[in-house]
Amino acid sequence: MSKTWSSLQFVFPWRSYQAQLLKHFDTHISDQHFHVIAPPGSGKTILGIEIMRRLGKKTLVLAPTLTIRNQWEDRLQSFFTENKDFKSYSFDVKAPSDVTFITYQSLHAFYKSFEDKAHYLDFFKKHNIETLVLDEAHHLKNAWWTCLVELKNSRPFFVVALTATPPYDSDRTEVAKYFNLCGEIDDEIAVPDLVKETDLCPHQDFVYFSKPEDLEVNLIYEYRQKIANFKDDLLADNTFITFVKQHRFYRNTEKYLDEIYSNTEYFSALLIFLNACGTPIESSKLRTLGFNKNETINFPELYLDWLEILFQNLLVKDREQLIESESYLSSLEKKLRQLHVFDKKRVNFLGEDLLYKSLTNSPSKLKSIIKIVAAESKSLQANLRCVILTDYIRKEFLTTPEQQLQDINKIGVIPIFQYLRCRFENKKDLAVLTGSLVIIHTSIIDAFKSLAADVFTYSPLDVDANFVVVSGNTSAKHSIVGSVTQLFENGTIKVLVGTKSLLGEGWDAPSINSLILASFIGSFVSSNQMRGRAIRKNPKRPEKTGNIWHLACVDITAQNGGKDIETLRRRFEAFVGVTTNTIPFISNGIDRLDIPEHFTDVAIDQLNTKTLKSATNRASITKKWKDSIGNGTALSKQVQVFDLNELPFKKQKQVYYFDIVRFFTIELFFSILLFYFEYIIKAFNLILQRGFAYFIYSFLAYFLISFGRKLYKAITLYMRYGPLYKTIQKMGAVILDSLADLGHLTTSSDQLSVVAARSGSRDVICNLIGASTYENTLFSSALSQLLDPIDSPRYLIIKTNFFRRRLNIENFYPVPELFGDKKKHALVFQNNWKKHIGRNKLFYTRHFEGRQLLLKARLFHVYNAFRKTTKEVTIWK
Repeated sequence: MSKTWSSLQFVFPWRSYQAQLLKHFDTHISDQHFHVIAPPGSGKTILGIEIMRRLGKKTLVLAPTLTIRNQWEDRLQSFFTENKDFKSYSFDVKAPSDVTFITYQSLHAFYKSFEDKAHYLDFFKKHNIETLVLDEAHHLKNAWWTCLVELKNSRPFFVVALTATPPYDSDRTEVAKYFNLCGEIDDEIAVPDLVKETDLCPHQDFVYFSKPEDLEVNLIYEYRQKIANFKDDLLADNTFITFVKQHRFYRNTEKYLDEIYSNTEYFSALLIFLNACGTPIESSKLRTLGFNKNETINFPELYLDWLEILFQNLLVKDREQLIESESYLSSLEKKLRQLHVFDKKRVNFLGEDLLYKSLTNSPSKLKSIIKIVAAESKSLQANLRCVILTDYIRKEFLTTPEQQLQDINKIGVIPIFQYLRCRFENKKDLAVLTGSLVIIHTSIIDAFKSLAADVFTYSPLDVDANFVVVSGNTSAKHSIVGSVTQLFENGTIKVLVGTKSLLGEGWDAPSINSLILASFIGSFVSSNQMRGRAIRKNPKRPEKTGNIWHLACVDITAQNGGKDIETLRRRFEAFVGVTTNTIPFISNGIDRLDIPEHFTDVAIDQLNTKTLKSATNRASITKKWKDSIGNGTALSKQVQVFDLNELPFKKQKQVYYFDIVRFFTIELFFSILLFYFEYIIKAFNLILQRGFAYFIYSFLAYFLISFGRKLYKAITLYMRYGPLYKTIQKMGAVILDSLADLGHLTTSSDQLSVVAARSGSRDVICNLIGASTYENTLFSSALSQLLDPIDSPRYLIIKTNFFRRRLNIENFYPVPELFGDKKKHALVFQNNWKKHIGRNKLFYTRHFEGRQLLLKARLFHVYNAFRKTTKEVTIWK
């Protein structure tokens, strides 16, 4: 280590979770990557400095904003030097030092300044920079990737990646690109650890539901009715039915197998439509696809999802192949455009663009905000520090008077401000802070002036002279933000409305104890960053708890509450928090809040009343965290397998899906027992007259007549399903052994075990015990892929044995991507399958026979094509 780096030394004791992470430094950095997930408040900047100090190489630190860039230098001086006298740093990429702090944007600008990109790469080689530190790498815009990836690939670098939330909800390509740059996740600092160490405060998420306005309800009903009528008409439209029957995929299936294999969803949609309108699917078509004579496909209903796939192909993807029907297709397109379901070459029967935008921006959410702020103000009184974050400013509503509030039809900073200005009792506590607009109450102008270093103008609002717009020159922006923040921290301002772009990340106000997320353009990443504002500890108030409020407008025409609820459920996958149960535990996902699956008007009102009451009991939140933390030691991932089976026999509807075989076998056993005794009694004379042998033969004949079909069903069910939780445990063992054989494990195999058990009434959970974060992630991801509906794996594995062949039973499973990238890896997976589960066949799906089986497998899974069969759940245990 050079003298420069040895002069730096962390001057405080490490927190326990930081020390634990650094303990495994050598193992994590062995592949020249150190990728850490650390929530806000965990000191990830300090960890980053310690890691680059240990590496002892010239370092380039990349941050998403200037504020965060400056924080790196400040943390280095404050925590690693005695007198803040470290000089070997630079903020200029053109003049690098031992450590250079810059933004991703400045690196991109530097890259563009080179006509010959080889000179760009040579620059960093010349200056001997060997370590790249990527802070919040999820911020990378597409244009910024190239310069960074080219630099990383030009020669070996140590890459240290620090983030609060990896971009898991991006598409697969983006996620792969992110992990190629940052490396696989080495370790994760858990939120419960931070709460336990009092580095984060106890907190709870709450959801406040609203019902759409009458105008929105009418719009939804009219839209749904139009779509329903269109679907009914289509199912009776002989012209369209004939058109589908004449499609080349159906008319001449064998000839177009290659095309069908490459677009099985399209072919499935054609068959599902014909099945829905009562057209028998010719068995010859299915035999062409590899189905035997007696095999059947359980086709699902013609959901709107399938109609979307059908028309997306007919009107866009497949249109050039249907040129002879262009006139008819044009008439179909016209109908869909009139229904507002076809725009910009995209078919959308679910109404995401039309209905979802309406509900997302519903004015009903403005009323929700009023209710929440009023309840929090009543509960906390002078201690209230509430921040409301949203996406847009909406300055067009700045002149809207109180009597025209109902005309505001969009969510934004100004609409929220206007509602609070008119409906919130303590108006003087209210302020607005955005990058281009700042509004304060006239009663605090003097307080603001006493803090502001620059000169500002104060312009009264046209609609309310009690509020003024604060403005100054461009250079004064930082002063404004700092002054308003101080006024918020000391309680002069208690309710602050702002944009997530300004206040969502990097803005530090530890006094926040109530955060309302009125932002809807967000991913896991931005949601988690915004949420992080409210869970930071407040050194001045150690007893602080944080309430985080989420808003959702319920689509009352949809059983599950609609797209707004669905988006909220997806967001919550990134949040770890305490449940609302009597016996609390820590988990991710919205299920921990006991949100109902179905919504009614009465249920919504009752739920909101209960939620507001729970939010006032902050002592209970603190106790639940304390109790929950004591019940575990680390976050562990487990795979939850949902019960999706529509039970085929009437009697079985009274039992759990995973007890089908057990129930059926027990039922059969008692039926046989009862039959046996009845037969013995009735046939007593027969035994005396004809002898015991005749009795046995007659008994077997009657038995087969009475129970042969049931026995066949029981055996078939067992062969197809078995006790599923045990089968899943065996699958987990296959994955674990494959990970070990291929060198993906650093933990000793004898310290690891796979556990599967029933969860609740119908579901199954499975997890890997004793594994590291990285190993847990690999395991749960592979198990989810194995159990989810088949998409397009490179390899398929099929259970096989003597009885399965005789009963014509096939179970198809995709070989997870981690093992399916190469044949030798797939063979390792196959051998472990044979060891734990039994005989099988492995098929490469890019060859003819494999593609045929892949299509067959997809059609077997078509019933669950749009239903999630597994979910990865994070539990503190």
